[in-house]
Amino acid sequence: MKELEIAKIFISLLVLVNPLGAIPLFISLTPNASQIERRRIAKISSTSVAVVIITSALIGESLLKFLGISIGSFQVGGGLLVMMIALALMNAKPNPTKTSDEERVEAELRTNIAVVPMAMPLLTGPGTISTVIIYSTTAHNWMSVGYLIVSGLLIALSCYAAMAMATPISRWLGQTGINIVNRVMGMILAAVSVEIIVDGLYRLFPQLAH
Repeated sequence: MKELEIAKIFISLLVLVNPLGAIPLFISLTPNASQIERRRIAKISSTSVAVVIITSALIGESLLKFLGISIGSFQVGGGLLVMMIALALMNAKPNPTKTSDEERVEAELRTNIAVVPMAMPLLTGPGTISTVIIYSTTAHNWMSVGYLIVSGLLIALSCYAAMAMATPISRWLGQTGINIVNRVMGMILAAVSVEIIVDGLYRLFPQLAH
């Protein structure tokens, strides 16, 4: 796996997890928490993000084989899911595959939000998990899987940094700034989703490549 491919995987996962987009909800769910408490929540959430990504990378292909789902079919389905997320980002709308309004209301009543809903499904939703599985199934060797795991650890660090500095980042960017970043990320993610779908179609219909 070339350096460019590694960078593409990292950027794709970073856009899907979208630590910046999670900042407003993180602040709203921790209105009375001290800075120390917010850092504790950030640490647990980011650790959970790493566990979800690494687990998906290691057992994703085995899970597909157990369920009898072809890689091509999963790529097309996962690519469409990623496209939905990309369109939501470009329109500055909430991610349709993560938290609903009802889930947000329930989250406000929880005393511990680090794992649910912050880590799952807010940060690592179905789109992230399916993308990790897709990349793991197309990895050619354990070295490639290792790069995917390293990307997951870097994503977790990004999540921790975003949540630990949520207040100053939110004050500096504002909602408009976060929306602008989301729209740019959405454009990148849309291109990635098209690549995933096309590769899946080639696997399902090899004659298309000729």
